[in-house]
Amino acid sequence: MAATVVAHLELDRPRCEGHGLCEEAAPDLMHLDDEGELVLDVTDISEQDLEAARTAVRVCPVAALKLA
Repeated sequence: MAATVVAHLELDRPRCEGHGLCEEAAPDLMHLDDEGELVLDVTDISEQDLEAARTAVRVCPVAALKLA
């Protein structure tokens, strides 16, 4: 049975500067590619990943991530 989606993770790509703090906070949800661009590996956030996603949003210095 699939996990229930409780939030959606969104990236404001033009705002992202590739600091990587979000990746450190939630490596199972996102990564920086070879060019330093953030890639969201998971956008439908389950209860299990919600705290990591919240932390990633909170640590972004340019507010490029949000949970909806």
